[in-house]
Amino acid sequence: MAMMDDVRAGMMAAMKNKDKVRKDALSALLAALKSKMIDNKGNISEDDAIAVVSREIKQLKETMETAPESYVEVKAECKAKIDILSEFMPKQMDENEIKEVIKNVLDSLGLEKPEASQKGIIMKNLMPLVKGKADGKLVNEILATFFA
Repeated sequence: MAMMDDVRAGMMAAMKNKDKVRKDALSALLAALKSKMIDNKGNISEDDAIAVVSREIKQLKETMETAPESYVEVKAECKAKIDILSEFMPKQMDENEIKEVIKNVLDSLGLEKPEASQKGIIMKNLMPLVKGKADGKLVNEILATFFA
């Protein structure tokens, strides 16, 4: 798999360059990818790999948010690791791109003025289009602005 090879190569380069933070971040990602591969009986798709990277980034963000203010080094290390892991994520959509995708989904469903009760069907059609490319919370917040 391409991503696993890229992560492994990046980790080796970090080891040669004695970049401990990068090596640690890529090592943890490689372990998570291998675990996912084992769970899937040796197969891992690009979408699965992106989901693993996304989960690792989410965990680092949670660590950053829950760490006490006095843990400046921990927060800085988490931020650095997030930046490193973000290199393996597809380009993230901005608000305007998300709004455009939402409008397209609403048009395809024939909904001009959606109601909150229709949120489930909208999300069911919307999330596969933005999965791995946009933060789910942001998508949810933007979608909420479309309800009458």
